[in-house]
Amino acid sequence: MLKLTPAALCAAALFATSAMAQSNLVVIGLITKTETNPFFVKMKEGADAAAKAKGAKLLSGAGKTDGDNAGQVTAMENMIAAGAKTILITPSDSKAIIPAIKKARDKGVMVIALDSPTDPADATDALFATDNYKAGVLIGQYAKAALGDKPAKIVTLDLFPGHPVGAQRHNGFLKGFGLPAPDAKSNELGKDAAVVCMADSFGDRAKGQTAMENCLQKAPEVNVVYTINEPAAAGAYNALKKAGKEKGVIIVSVDGGCAGIKDVGAGVIAATSQQYPLKMASMGVDAGVEYAKTGKKVSGYTDTGVTLIAAKPVAGVDSKDVKTGTDLCWGAK
Repeated sequence: MLKLTPAALCAAALFATSAMAQSNLVVIGLITKTETNPFFVKMKEGADAAAKAKGAKLLSGAGKTDGDNAGQVTAMENMIAAGAKTILITPSDSKAIIPAIKKARDKGVMVIALDSPTDPADATDALFATDNYKAGVLIGQYAKAALGDKPAKIVTLDLFPGHPVGAQRHNGFLKGFGLPAPDAKSNELGKDAAVVCMADSFGDRAKGQTAMENCLQKAPEVNVVYTINEPAAAGAYNALKKAGKEKGVIIVSVDGGCAGIKDVGAGVIAATSQQYPLKMASMGVDAGVEYAKTGKKVSGYTDTGVTLIAAKPVAGVDSKDVKTGTDLCWGAK
């Protein structure tokens, strides 16, 4: 019979305790569209902080580019294999990701969409996100009031075809501007004669600049530019400045990141609808920990808030100033 020394018994007990602790550790996955977009960087910061506060382990992954569904599927499979019981995801492709989500949910994994819904939205257990249609309405109202009585010559720098967030922001903008627009459930981009050019920016600064340059060739008389996000807005401004037209064009956007709010203060962007990705992520982690402890899943849509930020207020449109936007940039509202 093998006899263990007191030291060996102590080591064995510590090993067993450590193994038990590992087995009881709550593992949560976060999958973003990319790793480099500041919006998703902030989202990851929020998830990291919430996981540490709750004693959970966070696994993170992302696609290589916006639209990289295969990268997101691989990340999801790896996280499930690593023991994740909740996965938070900002879907790059709202339809293509659904089979992978179904497989995860069939295995008992709770899946929560952050920022971007799937199509259909009930493919995930829940959605924590900005009301993107409302975000579009707010900047549309602002642009209309800022333009005044001048005939509108609008350029829209969109995300890419078929994405719910891109459609909701675009169509909300048209609605806020007072133009005919599809409702918030449509994933088709509304069109109107006042829109003189529509182009895809993929939410990217360089692609946004190229798209704006192309639109200026087609419609040099532009006086309003809607952009899907602030990187695209910065690209649009660069193209306008290069053409000597930056002073006569109103640029509006959505995001409300610290760099974007700085651009509002500098006059690059006239107004932006501010989102709160840190709040989305921290709420998702909290829900994941609760599910692990009690088995209770969250469901439905939770609006994480949106605020219009503008350097110059306009009559009839409620907005907050740059200081407020800087204090809140991408944090909890």
